[in-house]
Amino acid sequence: MFMVLLNKVMIFPCNNINKKIVPSIFSLLQIQNYVKSRYRYRTLCSVVLQPDRASTCSESVSKPMLEQHQHSGMDPSLYTAPPEVRGMTCLDKEVFSQTVIVPALRVPKEVLNKLVKSLKKVALQRPGIRRVVEVEGSDDDRLLLLDPASVSSPGSFSDAEAEALQSFGIPQELQRYELRLTYDNLKSEEVLRAVLPEGQDVTSGFSRVGHIAHMNLREHQLPYRNLIGQVIMDKNPGVTCVVNKTNTIDSAYRNFKMEVMAGEENMVAKVRENGVTYEFDFSRVYWNPRLSTEHERVVALLKRGDTVLDVFAGVGPFAIPAARRGCTVLANDLNPESHRWLQHNCKLNKVERKVTTFNLDGRAFIHGPLKQQLPVMMKGTACVHVVMNLPALALEFLDAFRGLLDQGLSCDVNLPQVHCYGFSKEDDPQKDVVERASASLGFSLEGLCSVHLVRNVAPNKEMMCVSFTIPKEVLFSRESTQTEAIEEPAPKRQRCEATTN
Repeated sequence: MFMVLLNKVMIFPCNNINKKIVPSIFSLLQIQNYVKSRYRYRTLCSVVLQPDRASTCSESVSKPMLEQHQHSGMDPSLYTAPPEVRGMTCLDKEVFSQTVIVPALRVPKEVLNKLVKSLKKVALQRPGIRRVVEVEGSDDDRLLLLDPASVSSPGSFSDAEAEALQSFGIPQELQRYELRLTYDNLKSEEVLRAVLPEGQDVTSGFSRVGHIAHMNLREHQLPYRNLIGQVIMDKNPGVTCVVNKTNTIDSAYRNFKMEVMAGEENMVAKVRENGVTYEFDFSRVYWNPRLSTEHERVVALLKRGDTVLDVFAGVGPFAIPAARRGCTVLANDLNPESHRWLQHNCKLNKVERKVTTFNLDGRAFIHGPLKQQLPVMMKGTACVHVVMNLPALALEFLDAFRGLLDQGLSCDVNLPQVHCYGFSKEDDPQKDVVERASASLGFSLEGLCSVHLVRNVAPNKEMMCVSFTIPKEVLFSRESTQTEAIEEPAPKRQRCEATTN
């Protein structure tokens, strides 16, 4: 018979205790005080067995195996990787296998389902592990495996959990259960933490784009990139390709170079966002799954009959939902690949009759199609929305609206609403984007706009959206900017093409 100290996971024989059964008169409190006084450990898990249940004890656990646990240190994380996996660059799954001991409760089958619901916070949860196992020699009982990080002694149960045990007539007696853990039962964080150099950051997070997992590895992780890719693919069903970004986003076409770390080299992804399906070549266009909520927020502002002018449309995450909402859409993107997939996605979602697409520089789109059609739109009662989602440059494009329209149109018009995105590294990002937008427009937006924090991009870098109605003083100004203003690099061939029939 053994007693287990879980905070140190030291297992030692109790010379004065019967090796098969702990006498019921030897109370748990006496055991705790005895061990505390002699070994000064704080947490005690006493293995208490009743005579009629002695067969369920893991008496088959050999002393060498127990000593192995004493030295391997079964900490509250349950799994301690063998030292030989440290520095591994070629994945060997067999090396990760290990036998551990977890606490368990013996529960009659007839109350098992109800009890599991009451103990779901402390029940063992592991990939590929059944938390309810059979009891050898008994058809009436089962063992419920518990998480040793949550249950270190019979006193670890919360009041509600203890009450549930009492109501079902289950004594708070913990039993030891040998559990075989393999690579398949480990989480990606555990595998990578065991492999990567000790003390360095472990990156297991990624962006999911259809079947593609997109990671941004740090320098010290690069030697392990193929192993990291394989682990991410193994632990995430549906991921068949893992890529690593090798440079920053290009400001012209908003794509970046990437390398395949594991899996197939198929970059054509299919994703579903807010009820809309998109297909595109992830290696040649811009797509950010973290903007799903922002797409939904802006589209929710639109009403049937509104017009949307999407200056930097990408593959359509604003344009297509807007068209599905009943809006008329003019969508533009400089990247020929984005333009091609934008048209494809319009047809895929059956909104090609509502979307007219363009393959132009953003400034050329504003001075061309937008300028030509805006006067007619502004005479109606429906709202006109201009979306400018190019955070690296969009604020600088606002000067294209200065003096855009003839002053003779300035009376009784429905001025367009602009939603313009920008990055900020300032201490006050809201003030920063308003000041930059104002400078680009040549008109102060103080008190005339709203600013929304979209997301934190990196430490001290925020993505913001500033929304405002274009002032008459800007739109009908005598000053225009036929300038050397910032432009997107021109593609080899520009084309303006409507998807409408």
